[in-house]
Amino acid sequence: MDVFEAMATRRSVRGFLPTPVPRETIAAILTAAARAPSGSNIQPWRVRVTMGAEKQRLSAALRAAHEAGRPAMREYHYYPRQWRDPYLARRRRLGWSLYGLLGIARGDVAASRAQHARNYDFFGAPVGLFFLMDRDLEQGSWLDCGMFIQNVMLATRGFGLHSCPQAAFCEYPDIVRRELGLPEDSILFCGMSLGHADPDEPANRLETERAPLADFVTFGPAT
Repeated sequence: MDVFEAMATRRSVRGFLPTPVPRETIAAILTAAARAPSGSNIQPWRVRVTMGAEKQRLSAALRAAHEAGRPAMREYHYYPRQWRDPYLARRRRLGWSLYGLLGIARGDVAASRAQHARNYDFFGAPVGLFFLMDRDLEQGSWLDCGMFIQNVMLATRGFGLHSCPQAAFCEYPDIVRRELGLPEDSILFCGMSLGHADPDEPANRLETERAPLADFVTFGPAT
């Protein structure tokens, strides 16, 4: 598909088929994504791929921590420390829409926790990716890594596959490091599930909206 179709059809899939993804396909996706720009071409991103038995062990360890109610140990703040509109309204709209598709009633804490726990099973995807960066790099490299991660998701669509970027893995970075042997001098940005979307998964019917240009674009005077 062309790049515009890839951008238009990219979405966060929360239910995958177990169909394997060949290692050659994963390598091709990451090779294409590595054309992302970076300041002075330093290419600060790192990727750890996990599949099979290793991924299952990681899932089991993460689920155990979640089910035990272990507090999150995030290494950076992903979301605002103080929520306000329009961001709060958008977040709530997404949550209500997703939970409505899943039949989770407002206030059903147990069902909400169970749905959140599915993150740690990679939503059934056969491939997990983890994105890292050396700790001593600065904010510009965070931007570079974000552009690389977006490239990964677009290249994934180019192969007819889907993905889901997941900050949930950053709740337990120590477990991810231990199970995957990641270096301590790197920071974990996020994880990602990758594979074939399950057409029967209710969550995959979620259609997110986007703000109109007038909400976020200002044009200067015409010349």
